[in-house]
Amino acid sequence: MAQLKELLIEELRDLLHAEGQLVAALPKMAEAAQHPTLKEAFEKHLIQTEGHVQRLKKAFELLGEKAEPKPCKAMMGLIEEGKETIDEGADKDPLIADLALVAAAQRVEHYEIAGYGNVKCLARLAGEIEVAKLLTHTLGEEEAADHLLTAISKPILQEAVLDDGDAIGKKTGGKLSKKPNLHSLASDQRRHPQEAASRAKRN
Repeated sequence: MAQLKELLIEELRDLLHAEGQLVAALPKMAEAAQHPTLKEAFEKHLIQTEGHVQRLKKAFELLGEKAEPKPCKAMMGLIEEGKETIDEGADKDPLIADLALVAAAQRVEHYEIAGYGNVKCLARLAGEIEVAKLLTHTLGEEEAADHLLTAISKPILQEAVLDDGDAIGKKTGGKLSKKPNLHSLASDQRRHPQEAASRAKRN
């Protein structure tokens, strides 16, 4: 049981560092977001993340341990990818840049969901029920944030597809190339060979 608690504390320290990095990164993601709903989601999640840090500190208090963060290399990598996404977004269509931001944010959320799911189970196994309750609360918020990002991305994706369709229409003068119906041509050739030949030339 002692080693189980040690593992729990180690994982919590990893998450504490991860959340601290996210607190610093979310304002930059909110600033980079073009869609107002996405920008608002990042701003609200920043407030939530600050709450997650406080919850983790409370968990350490309940465990009788110091809230000392342990460098989380996984989150460091995800944050670095997020910075690249922001930089590269400057050269992209705003809708595409926002979709890239959503993808980067969801990678972070999935990492946190896995992390909080793990420590919640460890806390329960170690008999730290109050700690498990705190972590369950945070896990639910991380899952909700992930679902919200998916919901936000759908209309952005639809708009991007429509924009692409409009661009293709302009390039082709609003007309798409029409391929001949081979079955229809074969049938017409048997019944009206001259008319079928003329229709094939027009298509």
